[in-house]
Amino acid sequence: MQQLDALVCLVEERSFSGAAKKMLLSQPSLSKHIKNLEIFVNCRLIDRTRNGISLTNEGAILYGYAKKILKLRDEARDKIVSLKDSATGHVFIGASTIPSTYILPRVLTGIRQKHPDINVHILSSDSDDILEMVLSGQVEIGFIGKATADKRLRCEPIWHDELILAAKRGNPLENIKTVTVDDIAQEQFILREKGSATRSILEEYLRTNNLPGTNRFNIACEMGSSEAVKEAVISGLGVSILSVHAVRRELEQRIISRIPIQGHTIKRSFFIIYRKQFSLRPHHRSFIKYAKTFDVDAVQ
Repeated sequence: MQQLDALVCLVEERSFSGAAKKMLLSQPSLSKHIKNLEIFVNCRLIDRTRNGISLTNEGAILYGYAKKILKLRDEARDKIVSLKDSATGHVFIGASTIPSTYILPRVLTGIRQKHPDINVHILSSDSDDILEMVLSGQVEIGFIGKATADKRLRCEPIWHDELILAAKRGNPLENIKTVTVDDIAQEQFILREKGSATRSILEEYLRTNNLPGTNRFNIACEMGSSEAVKEAVISGLGVSILSVHAVRRELEQRIISRIPIQGHTIKRSFFIIYRKQFSLRPHHRSFIKYAKTFDVDAVQ
């Protein structure tokens, strides 16, 4: 490229001294570039004349192609610079059930208004699967319901959540002044599947507070999504521990009751994860910035 630059500049300036000055080179350096180019094409390209220089027939051919090549180089550079500065592109996300179903749709509505050129693609699974998707590069960014200590990943809390005891409206537990975990253990209980963050958080909470574990519960069934659990609660199959985000609408519509547990509040965070070696581009940064400032409690 330097040799082609030297040829084009020499033709435009019509002299070695003028071209060397414009390219901030010494005259011998410029002459060497032209000589190396002539060696490469195995023919003379420049004739020196009293009025400066002139192109040989071969030189004229190469000069025409050099102009095209250098123009393409500049176009490529400009497009790359433009891409670096633009919040335009695709973001591939993996998210566990609660973020993918109840939070990210609202996030996408807002980011679509602010950054219409960002296109988001979401895969939904449990938190353990999302971790593997991010590590394998199947998705670029993950949202999960429990922290990870994997040193290959960046993991930051992004949104808060509370797990509540949810029951169908009219459940007898509504009449108990102080519901205990022992009371819950007497009820038909709907449990999330293994691998879900909701189940992991619940089991860890019971264990650290020396409370009866889920193995002491009267398990009616295990289900693979919060939406399925919620529908089972509404149908009267049993009670369950669910994210407040999953039942916000049903609580407002008085379809589901929130049953306070004596002396216990189960809170957690959702986390954003991505590989430490993943190079965030402007559209990734714009998406992450918006997601971090999104108010999950805002009334939509």
